[in-house]
Amino acid sequence: MNRITLITPLDSHAMREAQEIQSSLAKPSGSLGELERITIQLAGITGHSRNIIPRKIICLFGSDHGIYDEGICSSPQDFTRKLMELYEGSQNGAINILARQANAELRLYDLGVKNLLPRENIITKKFLPDGTANFLHGRAMSPETVRAVISFGIDTVRDLRSEGFGMIGTGEVGMGNTSPACACIMAGIKSRDDSLVGRGAGLDDESFSRKKRVILDALKFHAENLTDPVNILSCVGGLDIAAITGLFIGGAVYHVPVVADGVISIAGALMAYMLAPLCREYMFMSHESEEPAYSHAVKAMNLSAPLKLSMRLGEGTGSAIMMQVIDDAIEIINGMAKLYDLS
Repeated sequence: MNRITLITPLDSHAMREAQEIQSSLAKPSGSLGELERITIQLAGITGHSRNIIPRKIICLFGSDHGIYDEGICSSPQDFTRKLMELYEGSQNGAINILARQANAELRLYDLGVKNLLPRENIITKKFLPDGTANFLHGRAMSPETVRAVISFGIDTVRDLRSEGFGMIGTGEVGMGNTSPACACIMAGIKSRDDSLVGRGAGLDDESFSRKKRVILDALKFHAENLTDPVNILSCVGGLDIAAITGLFIGGAVYHVPVVADGVISIAGALMAYMLAPLCREYMFMSHESEEPAYSHAVKAMNLSAPLKLSMRLGEGTGSAIMMQVIDDAIEIINGMAKLYDLS
């Protein structure tokens, strides 16, 4: 966690150079919108006006959540395990397909999935073997566990960079995890407005009302302890959210762009931003999640998502799609004709 002090602002010189290159290309200035902005931000992150990112990876963190016991999810809890096995085995999950399309590796991490046995292509790092505790009645996990998981996320970026990966996407799976994500966001922005609570994977009206009540009751129960990101994650968070928090911090520490998926990832992004505001400069948003808390979190960080796809799947699917957009932006600045070529 003390590595937060190593975070520096983006490289302004490289950003100016990238802007000058964009202005020299055979197009009206600013006409490629987000694609231009992406290359300028990338220049600031890497320190190079032009970039090539041959290796990309999506980190998918699996974990279960004790709040599931309150009936806030429509899917059986063992779907967390079954989906992890699907991603590792058949390679035909949505994230497997979209990662392949993006030419990105997919790496699976078991942080605390119930009954998931060790498998060849899943990294087992069970901080809590059965996932977090039910945060309606106590802390989801200890502050010490939160710090350990965030540090693990930071270390993951360090290790991936040393392997040659130049871009990281965030992903997760865990039945019921929109509840801790929403609770973290509401705690982070100090809101108790239940309109921020979404239906997740498609709750019926009765279960949706219960989910709103559970989240508000939990925030009231923990009110005195929701003082900082570590305590927020400890009280109402999840292992997946804490690991993603670490990824965003690690991206800023080690100058690696990190692409955010949906509402679970944005909860981690908000926690990272609260711990180290400069983290936002190293983040790329992807799609605007259907979960209502998402837009409030990005607004709190003065960010926005460039893609509107009406998606709410998770897994890192939005990250994979955005990586393809970033690749397009890189191709433009590296290969497009110059204005003087037209004369």
